Amino acid sequence: MESSWLETRWARPFYLAFVFCLALGLLQAIKLYLRRQRLLRDLRPFPAPPTHWFYGHQKLLQDGKMEKLEELVEKYPCAFPCWVGPFQAFFYIYDPDYAKTFLSRTDPKSKYPCKVWLPCLGKGLVSLDGPKWFQHRCLLTPGYSVNILKSYVEVMAHSVNMMLGKWEKICGTQDTIVEVFEHINLMALDILMKCAFNRETNCQINSHCDLYVKSTFEASKIIFYRLYSFLRHHNILFNFSPEGHCLQETSQMLHQHTEKAIQDRKKALEEEKRQDNTQKRKHQDFLDVVLSVQAENRDSFSDTDLRSEVNTFLLAGQDTMPGGISWLLYHLALNPEHQERCREEIRSILGDGSSITWDQLDEMSYTTMCIKESLRLAPPVPSISRELSKPITFPDGLSLPAGITVVLSIWGLHHNPAIWEKPKVFDPLRFSQENSDQRHSHSFLPFSAGPRNCVGQHFAMAELKVAIALILLRFKVTPDPTRPLVFLSQVILKPKNGVHLHLKKLS
Repeated sequence: MESSWLETRWARPFYLAFVFCLALGLLQAIKLYLRRQRLLRDLRPFPAPPTHWFYGHQKLLQDGKMEKLEELVEKYPCAFPCWVGPFQAFFYIYDPDYAKTFLSRTDPKSKYPCKVWLPCLGKGLVSLDGPKWFQHRCLLTPGYSVNILKSYVEVMAHSVNMMLGKWEKICGTQDTIVEVFEHINLMALDILMKCAFNRETNCQINSHCDLYVKSTFEASKIIFYRLYSFLRHHNILFNFSPEGHCLQETSQMLHQHTEKAIQDRKKALEEEKRQDNTQKRKHQDFLDVVLSVQAENRDSFSDTDLRSEVNTFLLAGQDTMPGGISWLLYHLALNPEHQERCREEIRSILGDGSSITWDQLDEMSYTTMCIKESLRLAPPVPSISRELSKPITFPDGLSLPAGITVVLSIWGLHHNPAIWEKPKVFDPLRFSQENSDQRHSHSFLPFSAGPRNCVGQHFAMAELKVAIALILLRFKVTPDPTRPLVFLSQVILKPKNGVHLHLKKLS
C-alpha cells in the first residue's frame, strides 16, 4: 500500500510550516479585529464624518485641501475621530479648552510619526521624550538666549538684502511677477547656515544648494503621504517601495550635508586655537552652543546626539521659515491697506533701512500684529500629535483611554468659527492688547504651548520681522489674480504651485 502524501518525509515539514503560518495569520487577524473593536468602543462618544470601511478618512485628508478640514471643524466644534485604514485612528482636536488640557501634560510624541521622521532627523528635540528630552531641552535652551539672538539680526538683514538685490535685477523699474517662495527658501537657508554654523554658502547665488532645499521638500512630502496611508505603515513594505528608496537617498544626502557642516565647524575651531583666538567670529552660533554642551557633558551627550540636534535645527528651521515669510507677504499683498500701514510704521522706525537692530524690532507693534494674524491664517506647522500615556478627561467630561493618538490641529484651532469671528478674514486688530487679553490663552498656538513649546520661536519672530521690514521698504507687493495661493498640507504647510506676486520697486 502506498504511503499518503503527508507521510512522505519531504512533505511533512512544508505542511507543518503551512499550519504554523496559518495560525500566525489567524492570530494577527484576531488581534487586528480586537484592536478595531476597542477603538470603536473608545471613540463612540465622539461623532465622526462618514468613513470608508477600508480606507477610513485617508482620502479625505490625503488630498491636502484645508477647506475640507475647515468644514469638519465647523460641523464638529471640538473634535472628531479620524480613521486611517480599518485598524488605526487618530483623534483630532481644535478647541482651546481641549488644547489646554492636552498640552499641559507630558505625553510622549506619537510613536508612528516619530518613527517616520527618524531617518531624516535622528533623535533630537523633535522626536525625543522623557528625561532625555528634558536634558537636551535644558542644555540647548541657552543657544536661543536674547544675547545670542541679538547678534543674529545683522546676519538676517544681510541675507534678506542679498535676496532683494536679486529682485531688483529681475524687476528693474517694471512691475514684475515673481515666484517668491523659491527665493525666500534660499534666503532662509542662507540665514540658517550663517546663524547656526557661521558658514557662508552663497546658496542664494549658486544653484547647487537647490539640491538641499529640494531634498527637504521631497522628504516632507513622502513622510506626509506615508503618515496617512496605512498600506505604507509597515517598515518592510515601505522600505522596498519607490518612496522608501527615495527617502533613504534623501536622508543620506541631508546627513552628508549636516556632517560636512559639523566637520567644517570643528576645523574652524581648531584653526582658531592655533591662532590663539586672534580671529574671532562676530557672533556665537548654534553649533558653538552644541559643541560646548558636548564638551561639558560627554557622558550624556554623544556624537549621535550632536548630529541629531544639528539635523533637527537645520530641517526644522528650513522647513518652517520660508512658509511663514511667504504667507505673510501674500496676505499683505491681498490687503494693501495693512501693507501700507506696516510700511509707514517701519519707515518711522528704520528710516531708509540702512541698519536694523534688535531693539527696533520690538517697536514694530502693528507689523507684529500682522505677523500674528498671518500665522493664525496659515500656521507653518498645521498640527502636532501625542500618544496618550494615561487616560485624559476633557473639560466637557468626555474621556479617552491611554494609547490613543491625539492630533492637535493648529489649523483647525486657528480657523474655528466658535473662537474667531469671520476666521478667513485678515484682521490684525485681533491681536491688539485689548483683544488678546479677552481671548482664551490656547486659542492661538503657532508655536504650540506647554512644556514642549517651540524652543526657536523668538528666532522665528525676529527673522519674520527683519524680512518683512526690509522687503516693504524696497518693494510694493500685489497678488497675481490668475495664480492664487493654494496650500498643500504636508507635515509642514507648503505652497502647491508656488507663491506668485507682483513686485514693484519703490523709489
